[in-house]
Amino acid sequence: MLKEFRDFAMRGNLVDMAVGIIMGTAFGGLIASMVNDIIMPVVGKITGGVDFSNMFINLSGPQDQFPSLKAAKDAGAATLNYGLFINLVINFAIIAFVMFMLIKAMNKTRKPTPPAAAPAPPRSETLLEEIRDLLKKPA
Repeated sequence: MLKEFRDFAMRGNLVDMAVGIIMGTAFGGLIASMVNDIIMPVVGKITGGVDFSNMFINLSGPQDQFPSLKAAKDAGAATLNYGLFINLVINFAIIAFVMFMLIKAMNKTRKPTPPAAAPAPPRSETLLEEIRDLLKKPA
């Protein structure tokens, strides 16, 4: 098992995976900023100033009213944060779309590999075919 792991790590798969994870993390932060700082304010303006990140249901009871999610969390109230979920769904949709476009662009730039020519048959097979053809000829 140790040998298999060493072979796996030496092939470069581990390095490729690490680079992918690091790039994915950085890309996730970039998309989160784009959604929170650019897209959601526009959506909020279109919907009349609605801030999804501040939408929640107070599960502590109707007697406790909080003006914002932060105030509810500071008070230790149990909340159902559906606005944050909406933000994450939008983040996911944008990331999925961007990844689709990147992969589509990469596939367009990739040159198709021509089919490999069939290897020449071994010399013994060629000689046997010649002998067969000579035996088929009428005498």
